[in-house]
Amino acid sequence: MSQQPKITVIGSLNMDLTATSAKRPAAGETILGERFETFPGGKGANQAVAAARLGADVTMIGMVGQDPFGDELTQVLRQEGVKTEHIGRADTSSGVAVIQVVDGDNSITVIPGANFKLMPDYIEEKRDVIQNSDIVLIQLEIPLETVAAAAKCCKEANVPYILNPAPAQPLPYEIINQAAYITPNESEAAILFEDTDKALQEFPDKLVITKGEEGVVYSGGHVAAFPVSAIDTTGAGDTFNAALGLKLASGSTLAEACSYANAAAALQIGSHGAQAGMPTDAEVIAFMRQKEENPL
Repeated sequence: MSQQPKITVIGSLNMDLTATSAKRPAAGETILGERFETFPGGKGANQAVAAARLGADVTMIGMVGQDPFGDELTQVLRQEGVKTEHIGRADTSSGVAVIQVVDGDNSITVIPGANFKLMPDYIEEKRDVIQNSDIVLIQLEIPLETVAAAAKCCKEANVPYILNPAPAQPLPYEIINQAAYITPNESEAAILFEDTDKALQEFPDKLVITKGEEGVVYSGGHVAAFPVSAIDTTGAGDTFNAALGLKLASGSTLAEACSYANAAAALQIGSHGAQAGMPTDAEVIAFMRQKEENPL
């Protein structure tokens, strides 16, 4: 394995369209809003940016549309150092998330668009990219059959993959079983497994459950979170997964990787926007050192 881990992210790219207003319009009503912002997002793209910021050699496999959003989403990744030549163009719109914010509460409508045009045959075409990876990151904002194809390809190439099962949905056992690591939060774990305590024992050192301020649990133990004041938790899970993958690909133990990932996520939630506050490796190391010297 190279000194700079090779991480391939297979997943979604979305443009987040955020409108802030004092109230939500009733059916047929038009109101004046306060602010409109666009943020590049999608769980796949978020994880790619986070991994690149942390120093990985990152390749993104995904799909955007034939529209200006597709151009912008690809350009943002390229500016972050992510390899974008394996992002395809579908004859449809790019994925978008329409977000309305009222008094800090979000109402979100996600239109998958091109993300749902990422099909198994496209993954098969990228088999050589997967084979040359140290680790692969996969989420669930793409068709489930594509997730299954990616899992199969990783298994055949003997490349470990981290499955971040979000948005939550029941999954076939073989997808779970083939994953090197599964990283649900508490609510996602409850959908995947009838008994999470039993699941932790069934999948030792594979099932990693994130619990926010309570840290992370897996069959081998518990890794505490770093206490911070949260500004925006959007993208915290994506930052955690990218950081976890980076450290595991670098040879760290699961406990070491979880601690590093907790620190990266803690830094990320200190800024607005999913990608804006994603930290560098130097920032994470400095933060961990500071917390070690001044734990309170």
